[in-house]
Amino acid sequence: MAPKKLQVAAAGLGRMGKRHALNFLNRAPRSQLVAAFSPDPEEIQWAKVHLEPYGVTLYTDYDEMIQQPGLQAVVIGTATSVHAEEAIKAMEKNLHVLCEKPLSTSIAICNDVVTAAKQRPHLKVMCGFSRRFDDSYRAAYDNASNGGIGRPTILRSQTCDKHDPSGFFVEYAAWSGGVFVDMAVHDIDLTLWFFGDDVTPKSISAYGVTAVQPDLRKHKDFDNAVGIVEFYNGKIAYYYCSRMMAHGQEDVTEIIGTEGKLSVNLNPQSNLVNYYHAGGITREVPPHYWGRFEQAFVRETNEFVDACLDDTPLPFKLSNAVKAVQIGAWLQEALVTGRSLKFDETGRRVEVSKI
Repeated sequence: MAPKKLQVAAAGLGRMGKRHALNFLNRAPRSQLVAAFSPDPEEIQWAKVHLEPYGVTLYTDYDEMIQQPGLQAVVIGTATSVHAEEAIKAMEKNLHVLCEKPLSTSIAICNDVVTAAKQRPHLKVMCGFSRRFDDSYRAAYDNASNGGIGRPTILRSQTCDKHDPSGFFVEYAAWSGGVFVDMAVHDIDLTLWFFGDDVTPKSISAYGVTAVQPDLRKHKDFDNAVGIVEFYNGKIAYYYCSRMMAHGQEDVTEIIGTEGKLSVNLNPQSNLVNYYHAGGITREVPPHYWGRFEQAFVRETNEFVDACLDDTPLPFKLSNAVKAVQIGAWLQEALVTGRSLKFDETGRRVEVSKI
């Protein structure tokens, strides 16, 4: 008897959606991609070449796709604005869900997804925070959790994209939720991982500039931003987001403890080659996030499949996805308003009177 395979559908076939679809099709031995959806004719044409010949049924209607007989799970890589709606519809059809981050830019809607998942505890519902599946981050976490650096106290983490002069990020800013919700949400999730998901913010402040894409101002967004979150348990997180790196992708994290420090990707490079020449010593770095985290996405795919088939726990709580977006939204508010936000020890906002 052939081993049981998880029957999966892919929703959305944009850049990230294509990668999810191909991972489930080719790089997850215990899954079978059986359906794919996109409302975009160009994406459907891509799917006719890359998916349909391998037995994948194509749809231009999401509601129709999730009714396909035998379907067990959906991976959602559509626009952020429909993540939550599609995730809830899938759960209502008794389907497991792997959803790209964020669940929504609205905290209330994020909570709707968590509520729907709690009502169906037999389903595996996971938000795709890919860095949790990266070998280097996992090694760092194992070291920290085993006491290798004492008590983790400061976390400095950044997500920095290569500069794209095409105007894509300006258009994207209209609905992305802002640079902290879109980019730093990965770094915030790492904070919840290394510091513990029960941490409570004490104060939040943020600062930003529009250095290379001034049109971002019309969306109240920035191409460079720094945020600082002070927590009640004596820990501080420092975040840097950038859309203007000239050399390529540079995602870096440092966890500083009372007895040592861990760094991940502090010297970014695509491979182990250093080029020594008359002008100095140079190395290549990944041009985008896929060059850095491709294998993390593959592991994410396979661990999700295993959890669905074996009914084993997912590696982190879905509620973390809400908390990460909430902290990101507070950072974005501090960035746009120029005000530092304060919280009491229960996590409630404290409005400080203006003098």
